Amino acid sequence: GEEYVFAGRFSKSGGRLQLAMSSYIEEKDAGVLRPVYNLTEGLSNGMVSSNMAEAVSRFAELLSDPMPREILREKELCQLRYAIENIHFPQGKEAYDIARRRLVFEEFFTLSLGLIRLRGRERSATAVRLSKVDLSPFETSLPFSLTGAQKKAIDEILADMQKPYPMNRLLQGDVGSGKTIVAFLAMIMTAENGYQSAIMVPTEVLARQHYEALTKLLEENELLEQYRPVLLTGSNTAKEKRQIYEAIASGATRMIVGTHALIQEKVTYESLGLVITDEQHRFGVRQREEFSSKGQKPNILVMSATPIPRTLGIILYGDLDISIIDELPAQRLPIKNCVVDTNYRNKAYRFIEKQVQEGHQVYVICPMVEESEGMDGENVIDYAERLRHELSSSVAVGILHGKMKPKEKNEIMEAFSENRIQVLVSTTVVEVGVNVPNATVMMVENAERFGLAQLHQLRGRVGRGQWQSYCIFIHGKNQAEKSKRLQILNKSNDGFYIAQEDLKLRGPGDLFGVRQSGDLNFEIADIFRDASILKKASDAAGYILSLDGTLELPQHRLLKEKLEEYAGRQIEDPGL
Repeated sequence: GEEYVFAGRFSKSGGRLQLAMSSYIEEKDAGVLRPVYNLTEGLSNGMVSSNMAEAVSRFAELLSDPMPREILREKELCQLRYAIENIHFPQGKEAYDIARRRLVFEEFFTLSLGLIRLRGRERSATAVRLSKVDLSPFETSLPFSLTGAQKKAIDEILADMQKPYPMNRLLQGDVGSGKTIVAFLAMIMTAENGYQSAIMVPTEVLARQHYEALTKLLEENELLEQYRPVLLTGSNTAKEKRQIYEAIASGATRMIVGTHALIQEKVTYESLGLVITDEQHRFGVRQREEFSSKGQKPNILVMSATPIPRTLGIILYGDLDISIIDELPAQRLPIKNCVVDTNYRNKAYRFIEKQVQEGHQVYVICPMVEESEGMDGENVIDYAERLRHELSSSVAVGILHGKMKPKEKNEIMEAFSENRIQVLVSTTVVEVGVNVPNATVMMVENAERFGLAQLHQLRGRVGRGQWQSYCIFIHGKNQAEKSKRLQILNKSNDGFYIAQEDLKLRGPGDLFGVRQSGDLNFEIADIFRDASILKKASDAAGYILSLDGTLELPQHRLLKEKLEEYAGRQIEDPGL
């Protein structure tokens, strides 16, 4: 006479329905919210649930609540005991929502406390303080006019470098928005004040491009002999490295461009006043600190072409002030996009050939280096061979991928920069900062395999000259559903909009691969879903620290202990 609810998979056998049962509950318990736990081998959900029920009933009342009472009252948050009981065994949907909101707030609040205190420590340090320099002669020597957004960013950076505490600023701008010239002007201001500046980038190709562009700017302003910029990378010979180390240590050079080689122990700076790291999502916070320790608390400028929604920026760069360049230079033509299936390939090949005949160059991106068993997708080696047959024999096709040695990669990129290679078939190693203004076509095979933000970065490799540029996203067979996601790219060239959509689709943990880095391992909070709570928690943390900056008051003792425990966990995490 009892009623049960069964859950499982139905199948037919001998004309009869069968249920391969995975769980059942009594009918009276149907509709009750039940926890689903992450399990490991040997544990069932029922086992964990029953043990958790006992733990909650025994110990929930013993929990000490670290949240300040005034914050609980003002933000209408429940007590910790209620939150713990109702996050595991909610009395109903409303009780669950109240419990979750409290726990999300606490996670964001603790993080915000840590970030605000970190910034406070930075601001208590004595900085390399610079005097204002008139940069207008340099600006007028440029072959283009700076955008309003570039001028605003320059003003913010120059104002920061005149303050008594070190600058910690993120310069964020979409691909092609002109961040590099802003960085160069900051380097000139530093040199004019008698200090050294260093800019670190993730690849040798990009370091060389920056060095050449900086050299040209200084030459045009008759400052090359005065500042003597140097290029330091892993490819320098032992003799070259010794000479560069000596020039840096003696102060003979005022500007240093390079890769990770800039933070090696052998490098000693004479008077480091400004540190710039390009493409920040490729460098960890620890590397940034290692770099900044090379001087007497130098100013730090972090540049990123990865547009990050502001809510996520608060988390990833909470210790930095943010400048945003949200205008593209006037001479840039918007890229024309199309999302197609593999039936379009032959037409695409003819289009590529036509662009090459007009003197332009082409990138083709594949997800794999070589054919892989069990993996269905285009690979660089076979695809390049196919193109050599499909295209005219006069078209030089080159390949580039991460398994190549740095020297080989540099040689290929130099050949492409000089138009000795017209079509470059590559993996995503071209994603970061390569500047070939003559390239007008970006074609991505198996585009459904990449994140939207990464595809937008790839698209940023074209459209850098005065010619119309194109991006062709080809999705694989039977991927029509995933191609709907690609339509976001098709209809917009705005990196901030795309990043926001990518965040919605993939969740914050997958965005730019941050899940692997451990940066966003919240227990319960979700940056996108809980953006409004994040702002309130950040404001509340600022309020508490304005009253008690060191958290020494008796009512904040538990909060201080929680923060120290939280900071300890972050330090132990090798990903941070």
